[in-house]
Amino acid sequence: MPPDRDFYEILGVRRGASQEDVQRAYRKLARANHPDVNKDPSAEDRFKEVSEAYSVLSDPETRRRYDAFGPEFRQVPDDVDPETWARSGNRRAGAGQGGTGARGGGTDGGGGFGGFQEGVDLDDLFEGLFSGRRGRSGASWGPIPGADQEAEIVLTVEEAYRGGPRSITVGSRGLRVDIPPGVTDGQRVRLAGQGGRGGDGAPSGDLYLIVRIAPHPRYRIEGRDLHVLLPVTPWEAALGASVVVDTPAGEAKVKVPPGTSSGRRLRLRGRGMPSRGDKPGDLYAEVRIMVPDRLVEEERELFERLAAVSAFDPRRRR
Repeated sequence: MPPDRDFYEILGVRRGASQEDVQRAYRKLARANHPDVNKDPSAEDRFKEVSEAYSVLSDPETRRRYDAFGPEFRQVPDDVDPETWARSGNRRAGAGQGGTGARGGGTDGGGGFGGFQEGVDLDDLFEGLFSGRRGRSGASWGPIPGADQEAEIVLTVEEAYRGGPRSITVGSRGLRVDIPPGVTDGQRVRLAGQGGRGGDGAPSGDLYLIVRIAPHPRYRIEGRDLHVLLPVTPWEAALGASVVVDTPAGEAKVKVPPGTSSGRRLRLRGRGMPSRGDKPGDLYAEVRIMVPDRLVEEERELFERLAAVSAFDPRRRR
């Protein structure tokens, strides 16, 4: 098929056509151009065109991407914004612009589809094409399996860490999905048999949920490692202390060594994101030394005494 040939034009439907209209147009054109009944040398090519157009437009997600990006939709990365793509000039002129004229085969003088063999029962033949049953012509094409589909699911860091059951809505369907503990951003979770429905008893496709982890005010994820800021007082940093740090699994204790400065990273092994069949990530607590916004009189006196007796100068090169 020429790369710029529009799938809506091929099926002869408008861009806003319903899924029922798309299927109806496909059945008509597939019946007219199937090479087993239409001996026109170009019928097989037209049948392949029609089948490819239907495979794209019958799947809502694939159709959405085709509407957004036109013929290049298979090469465009999943995270590309359609408006940005259109403004950038990448979209070819006329891409995705559907025609409205039907492309069904012409009729012969007897009112039937041109090029059909005499004596072929079209209804019986087409029933065999979509159901897998053999028609009186003896031909059988098998049921049509459902298409795989994709959808995004947005999780917080805590939800991705714990996993567990979750209710989601895909299109008009409500689904219950079990999220594995420790899923990472971009990971695909497969729901077998929850994709596009198969035709005439054929199995449904699978639904793939693409995990997106929402930005978090406290945690930052790198692979399976978690990063968190750890506020400490000047005396905890200077003298050392055992302090509490928040993790997605709850509070944990971390030892701050004496003489710790801001920016030092303290590692808690195995306290990052969990993993099935692999070691979990680590949690890194990055120290931030905090001072009081306002000092009471006694605090001010103690800091002034420290300033008077200490020879420490952090700006002096060592």
